Amino acid sequence: MDWNSMVLYGYESVAELLAVILRGLSVADLNVQPHPDCNSIGWTVWHLTRLPDDVSSSLLGEDQLWTAGGWHKKFKMPADPMDSGYGHTPEQVRAFRSPGVKVQMAYHNAVLERMRRYIKSLQLSDLSRTSDLPWSNPNPTLGQILQDVLSDCWLHTGEASYIRGLLKAEGRI
Repeated sequence: MDWNSMVLYGYESVAELLAVILRGLSVADLNVQPHPDCNSIGWTVWHLTRLPDDVSSSLLGEDQLWTAGGWHKKFKMPADPMDSGYGHTPEQVRAFRSPGVKVQMAYHNAVLERMRRYIKSLQLSDLSRTSDLPWSNPNPTLGQILQDVLSDCWLHTGEASYIRGLLKAEGRI
């Protein structure tokens, strides 16, 4: 297995797990919070998709799919490319209303396809190149960025799975 395939496997596995986590959930289920100060499954999946959308668009020098692909409209949210959920208050999380599973997965898969295109375009030597992304301080390497984004996706995938299990155990979904 080459390094591109290994990294892609990590991103593709997130999408596969999300499909399992979201299977059979209604829109109402996606919006249930275990506690008023906790994230819902829908918010968590939206949030974990926003980071790779932001990063891949920055690295490719393209507009985010969130705005360019009209995903913000499907989520009934403003076309704000800076809104990824990072720093959201409990009130903002409570106000979030998830679209259905199909829209959540379609957005995630569109972002995954862009990540796939970007990762396949890289050579091994590119991973050591530092980034000049404006939010990078200090400027990490492309390899570190890809790993950080993937780690964040895994973290939030686990969070969504945990929320589902908790709500199921409580009989709330």
